[in-house]
Amino acid sequence: MLPLKRRTSFTPPPTALERQLVPVVSTMIGSLTVLFPVIASEPLMPPFGLLVFLGWRLLRGDIWPLWIGLPLGLWDDLFSGQPIGTAICGWTTIMLALDAVDRRTSFRNHRQDWVLAGLAVSCYLFFALIIARITGGVTTPLALVPQILLSGLIYPLVARACAALDRWRSPR
Repeated sequence: MLPLKRRTSFTPPPTALERQLVPVVSTMIGSLTVLFPVIASEPLMPPFGLLVFLGWRLLRGDIWPLWIGLPLGLWDDLFSGQPIGTAICGWTTIMLALDAVDRRTSFRNHRQDWVLAGLAVSCYLFFALIIARITGGVTTPLALVPQILLSGLIYPLVARACAALDRWRSPR
C-alpha cells in the first residue's frame, strides 16, 4: 500500500472536489489493473475495479448516487475486454441491490459486508460469463471458481485500502 501523507491541523482541509475525486479515481485505477501482464490459461485476476467500487459503496453508502455505476462501468468495460454494457448493467444492478439491502437493514458489520461483496462479485462474474457466451466466448462456469475465491480473499484488503483513502480524504 502506498504511504499517504497524513493531514495535520496545519494543512488545509480537502476541497469538495478532492473528496469526490478520490473514490472515483481509485475505482478507475482499480479497473486499470487488467492491463498488468498476467499470463494465465483461465481467468484468475479478480475484478479489482468492482472490488474497489464495492469497497467504497459498502464503506460509505452516501458518497455516490445510484447512477454512478454507469460511467464507472463504462470505464471498466473499455479496459476489461468484456462487451460494452456488461459492467454498466452489472455495476448499476449491484448499486440498486445494495441500496435495497441498505433500506432493509439498519446496521452491518464487516463480515456482512464481506458476504455482500462476495455475492455481488459472484453474481457479476456469472452475468459477465453469460454475456460473453452470448457474444461467442467459450468457457465453463467452473473456470470462474478460482477468480471468485481470490476475489473473496482479496476484498478485506481492498476495503482496508478504501478506508485508508477515506481517512486521508476526509480528516475529522
